[in-house]
Amino acid sequence: MTGSRWPSSAVFAVPGLLLAGFGIAHPAVLDAATASWWTTLHVVLLPVFPLLAVAQWQMLSSAPSWLRIPGRLAAYGFATFYGGLDAVAGIAAGAVADAQHAVTPVIGAVFAIGDLLGHVGAACFLAANVVIVIAATLRSKWRSVPGGLLLLIAGLSFIDSHIFWPRGVFTMLAVAIGMAQLSYVYVIPSRSTEPAGN
Repeated sequence: MTGSRWPSSAVFAVPGLLLAGFGIAHPAVLDAATASWWTTLHVVLLPVFPLLAVAQWQMLSSAPSWLRIPGRLAAYGFATFYGGLDAVAGIAAGAVADAQHAVTPVIGAVFAIGDLLGHVGAACFLAANVVIVIAATLRSKWRSVPGGLLLLIAGLSFIDSHIFWPRGVFTMLAVAIGMAQLSYVYVIPSRSTEPAGN
């Protein structure tokens, strides 16, 4: 039983690991030289970021309803608002810079609305992480501390780090490790003890 839990737990690390990898390839700035890759990368990232919300949603499956419902609402908020950031400040801003062969004041306005969406999305991500850690701590006590601390620190860092190298990459690695560890001590063992549908 114990040996089979690690592969299942490792699945929860996949979104963070993918995003850390993409973060290494993420341009530090948007300019005429990086505009085409900036746009392409954010098109690729569009379906990847919501995988974090999927992991959060699943991690909350064993939580009591008074935690599961607000936690899943926060995860949904992250998926929607952070997707907006990628679409606006990623795809749209990159496409404009590529078409104009320069970064113009128009792109500043695009970034402004993108940043707003991103901050709301990152706040939702942190809120869902807080709920996950509370639920895990209620059940697993001290065993949830390592993963819980990593997930909370990463949630705070994510507010202004995105996936930019270096801090954003390490933030996503912390998310990956934190989710894997918490799922090992909280989500995976509970499947054999919780009624179906919880």
